[in-house]
Amino acid sequence: MTREMTEGSPMRLIFNFAFPLILGSLLQQTYSLIDAAIVGKYLGINNLAAVGASTSVVFLIIGFCIGCCCGFGIPVAQRFGARDYSEVRRYVANSIWVSLIISVFLALITSLLCGKILLMMQTPDEILHNAYLYILVTFIGIPFTFLYNLLSSIIRALGDSKTPFYFLLLAAVLNIILDLFCIIILHWGVAGAAIATIFSQAVSASLCLYYMFKKFHILKMQKGEAALDKRCIKGLLNNGVPMGLQFSITAIGSIMLQSANNALGTTCVAAFTAGMRIKMVFMCPLESMGIAMATYCGQNYGAGKTERINMGLRSSFFMVCIYCVFCFIFLHLWAENIIRLFVDADQIEVIKKADQLINTSCTYFIPLGLLCLLRYSIQGLGYSKLAMLSGVCEMMDRTAVSLFLVPALGYTGVCYGDPSAWFAADLFLIPAYLYVHSRLNKERCCATASR
Repeated sequence: MTREMTEGSPMRLIFNFAFPLILGSLLQQTYSLIDAAIVGKYLGINNLAAVGASTSVVFLIIGFCIGCCCGFGIPVAQRFGARDYSEVRRYVANSIWVSLIISVFLALITSLLCGKILLMMQTPDEILHNAYLYILVTFIGIPFTFLYNLLSSIIRALGDSKTPFYFLLLAAVLNIILDLFCIIILHWGVAGAAIATIFSQAVSASLCLYYMFKKFHILKMQKGEAALDKRCIKGLLNNGVPMGLQFSITAIGSIMLQSANNALGTTCVAAFTAGMRIKMVFMCPLESMGIAMATYCGQNYGAGKTERINMGLRSSFFMVCIYCVFCFIFLHLWAENIIRLFVDADQIEVIKKADQLINTSCTYFIPLGLLCLLRYSIQGLGYSKLAMLSGVCEMMDRTAVSLFLVPALGYTGVCYGDPSAWFAADLFLIPAYLYVHSRLNKERCCATASR
């Protein structure tokens, strides 16, 4: 079932659309947490550190995939908002072709280079082998990750954010079962955790593909609409690649920061792994609100109702602020208890450092929430290249932190790497959004004058 976001209360529309996204991202992060908990409890601290040592490298590549998929959904949302269903079908078909090519290419290249990347990141020798196995399996499964995120993005662009959640729920349950089976029964170690995740995503992707073409009647291809189209491919790449690069550019700064943390030893790597997994769970609703704004802005821009965009942004920011206050209170009270799910109680130093990372970050969640809303709004309006520059700001800030702050402050410097990057991105995004909004006002005035 499709849903238009061009009529009605922006707050109600955005919340109703974002809520399944939040549940889905929480679910995704939950089985990521369970991965880490099973690895930490059954395989030990070194194996948990092996998974964590590759986190930013995985985000570099997988983030590019997710960004591209979100970008590919923008022309679909815009054409759907304009009710140009033939163009919707053309963009959908071409996005699948382009995604297939990109994902296979990425899987081949990254699988060959992952060992060298880990060495460049100063991964400790005692966890290097397992870290290599984990990211190798993850990179081989890139086509499944790409396909799931693409199809979910298309379904969301058509106004349905609930169905991807249901498929993700099934995949999460399957992932947990396979985690236990691969690690405890088959004794496949950290590679088993990666295999379980990839297989679960493949199941989700298959279900999304079946559902999309079975249930969305407007996607039933007419003659010639499924063929490769240079104009559509150009539009997809213009939106998708900058968004993908924005994720990857951001990840480069994260790799620099994680490399600096890796050099501090296995204890810091394990603490960073546990802390990041927990932090990501609480961050994902902010990301989901941003994704909802991308669809909301795309549909309203396509429908020519640009006056509704600011209304949606204000409503979203109000909801984000309430959530950030809740996170601040909850994590300052309970973060240490959650960390104990990952590591044994006698790992006092790991628990202490993970708690420090979480509490430092959640103090600055409101700037992060603003970042997500502004970045995705700008992308949804078709200014992906401009939004990408905010990723450059994050990268530069994290690089500076890893080169100067971490050597001076040690692990405390690592804890401030993300918050300082969020502030740096906001300093760029606020004037960038004001610029885009002024352009929209001029377009609306010109359209009104020409009538």
